[in-house]
Amino acid sequence: MTSSSTPDPLRAAVITVSDSCSRGERKDLSGPAVADVLKKHKFALAGTATVPDEQPAIEQALLSWTARVPLVVTTGGTGIAPRDITPEATRTVCERTLEGVAERMRTEGAKKTPLAALSRAVCGVRGKSIILNLPGSPAGAVQSLESVIDLLPHALQLLNGNTQH
Repeated sequence: MTSSSTPDPLRAAVITVSDSCSRGERKDLSGPAVADVLKKHKFALAGTATVPDEQPAIEQALLSWTARVPLVVTTGGTGIAPRDITPEATRTVCERTLEGVAERMRTEGAKKTPLAALSRAVCGVRGKSIILNLPGSPAGAVQSLESVIDLLPHALQLLNGNTQH
């Protein structure tokens, strides 16, 4: 830890999970919206990726980014449609889940729409990185992230061994 009074910004990556965006058939609106929220909250965006709704592609993107940044945020693939498999891919790569974080996102989302209960988003830890699954809609993704973003700096400190309270 440095003695600087202004700590380096936290680094994050955003992965958009979407068949149509990965094929270039639809413009990604959720990924950039999530990136804007991260930047607003002093996270440095290390990069973005777009992958199809294919479990190996999602897992590979998660593994690649968690090896490089402490926060990886996905958007898309958290519903109940047959190709919504982001939670399964996330569970596969996570060592531990953060059930309370996903619960908080759904609870806050339910204040806006009853459809939030259909989200199967998973949040978890791999090494010293946190993975957050967000919905695919720009509004849902932003709302979900904003409902938990204030928890993230402390959670990342804990993952890095700073357990002083």
